Amino acid sequence: MTGRRIMISGGRVIDPANGIDGVMPVYVAKGKIAGVGVKPEGFQPDQEISAAGHIVCPGFVDLCARLREPGSEQEATIASETLAAAAGGITTLCCPPDTFPVIDTPAVIQLLMDRAESVGKSRILPIGALTRGLAGTELSEMSALKDAGAIAVSNASLALANPLVHRRALEYAASYDLLVMIRPEDPWLRNGGCAHEGEMATKLGLPGIPTSAETVAVAQSLALIEAVGGRAHFCQLSSERAVEMIAEARSRGVPVTADVAAHHTDLTEGALDGFNANAHVNPPLRTEVDRAGLRRGVANGALQAICSDHQPHDLDAKLDAFPATEPGVSALEALLPLTLRLVSQGVVDLSTAIERLTAGPARVLGIASGTLSLGVPADICIFDPDLDWQVDTPLWLSRGHNTPYWGDVMRGRVTHTLLGGRVIFRL
Repeated sequence: MTGRRIMISGGRVIDPANGIDGVMPVYVAKGKIAGVGVKPEGFQPDQEISAAGHIVCPGFVDLCARLREPGSEQEATIASETLAAAAGGITTLCCPPDTFPVIDTPAVIQLLMDRAESVGKSRILPIGALTRGLAGTELSEMSALKDAGAIAVSNASLALANPLVHRRALEYAASYDLLVMIRPEDPWLRNGGCAHEGEMATKLGLPGIPTSAETVAVAQSLALIEAVGGRAHFCQLSSERAVEMIAEARSRGVPVTADVAAHHTDLTEGALDGFNANAHVNPPLRTEVDRAGLRRGVANGALQAICSDHQPHDLDAKLDAFPATEPGVSALEALLPLTLRLVSQGVVDLSTAIERLTAGPARVLGIASGTLSLGVPADICIFDPDLDWQVDTPLWLSRGHNTPYWGDVMRGRVTHTLLGGRVIFRL
């Protein structure tokens, strides 16, 4: 029940938004944070959660997760994937607009939010379509989408018709102070490719996607953003050069942010060897140099967030010849352990890693999440950073088993997740 008073004791509390890092209790009352380190006057807990040896932090905010509902419930549902999110410590999910039907009307937004509320396992923030039907030509009714609850607008991974549509979309969104989320890829330079244009694509005889497909799109978007203003966020960058371009623009005061998918910080094009379709993602896994550049971006703040880029598929989607398989990985439950790998490998410290999963993405969205500040909803993740577990059933709760990590042992596991003061997951 939301009204229960909960004391989380003995854990190392890390709340980067407030500069907190130390062993102390956390108090929850009426679904909100009632105290961190200091017991509220007269507080008597109805429930105590022992977190000794564990990390206590804000629930994670995931900037990109496809839940397959509405329209593709044969692959996954809001119920199945928000349960997987809770098991991964994720309490807030941004849902891209490429559902069926597309999120281009208030009715679809209401459908998503009603369904999420009835399931009760996560906060879902719909991303509205930038253009009608994501067709790339006619602008959507952005004001109506915002009023209905859209946190941002995007054309997902689909191309706009031309730069003029792009400019007008940025102008229209800016007039309503709507964040525009951009997945940068030039469709003509992509040219039907399915792997990074490099050594592995050559070895396997696969059509390649050059790095310039990303960097040309980033350059064009930056030029338009500088011309018209507004807030923009670059999603799931895959190349070192793109990160450098974003960092340079930010240094000049251009109002842009960017994120990276966790698997891009961990894998390279080498994961495709043997035509491994579970490593078929878009944007593609690139080189060791690119991975190092993405990791630097996470460390130095050029990349403000790490997301899952969760895309669950049924088994058939990965069984065709490699170019014909569907890109994307099931990734909610791997988000934390892959981020913790950056800590164990010396890329970032633990507080920075948690910041990129909590306060960083919350600031991108402009929402009061990703923190343990007094009075905010008690969205809390408790995890054991040293617990090893195998990526396999029954521990894997997503209906999508399309992951290159299937059967691998990962380190770091969520033991409790609280949403608005309710325990929604317990290991």
